[in-house]
Amino acid sequence: MSAKNLERELSPWYLKDYYKGQRIALKIATYNVNSIRSRMHIVLPWLQQNKPDYLCLQETKVADDKFPAAEFADAGYQVVFKGNKQYAGVAIASRLKPEKVVFGLDDEPKDAERIIAATYGDLTIINTYVPQGQDKESPQYAYKLAWLERLKKYLNRHFRPQNRILWCGDLNVAPENIDVHDPKRILGHVCFNPEVWKAYEDVKAWGFVDVFRRHHPGEAGQYTFFDYRVRGAVERSLGWRVDHILATESLASSSQICNIDLSTRLKDKPSDHVVLYAEFN
Repeated sequence: MSAKNLERELSPWYLKDYYKGQRIALKIATYNVNSIRSRMHIVLPWLQQNKPDYLCLQETKVADDKFPAAEFADAGYQVVFKGNKQYAGVAIASRLKPEKVVFGLDDEPKDAERIIAATYGDLTIINTYVPQGQDKESPQYAYKLAWLERLKKYLNRHFRPQNRILWCGDLNVAPENIDVHDPKRILGHVCFNPEVWKAYEDVKAWGFVDVFRRHHPGEAGQYTFFDYRVRGAVERSLGWRVDHILATESLASSSQICNIDLSTRLKDKPSDHVVLYAEFN
């Protein structure tokens, strides 16, 4: 295939740098779909247009025997998944078949529908749907803080910060004031308070870099979640940045872009989240 035809075939998202005919970019995206079967009209065209190597999905909300794996296969993607029909659910769609897939944390409850670790060569992708927490007085909030602590123990047991790891997903944490539209009013929420910031930072300090902030330091008004219940949330920029792509330093240093695709929230019958994507060379 000529270079001109190859360029025509690929999405504009792709780098146009090749070495001996091999693409040197790695593309990954994360998307809380809030029910995968309700968002396939968004997911499949997005895959076709952007051609990521990996797509992490959260809140798939479907039993495993009902997951639309055949539709992903028709689009050219392997997919691994775990979920149930009521809540949570995670999946990773990939061009390559993973060499190893582990669902859940080490200890009980494993929460297999909240975390996948998949290995592709020397790259590991950890896709998580962190518990939201409900409210600060509920057992679910204490469980959320403990879950993040358990995640760090999981990382210590199985990986090293020198490894090539991408940690993606809906982490249900807005880490800074600039990550919510009204920090004074929102302060104290289960996704935006000093306790949850500390729990998140403890995991991040294990060896992760926030790839979005690496490319958009100090930039306010960049959100990945817009509540259905807020009238005109997208148009009024009333959002939260709770979806993240983090990478260990060896990967983060090679990142080229990390952006929010707001158009995915403006489609017909959208998720309340958007696609966040990143590219590495």
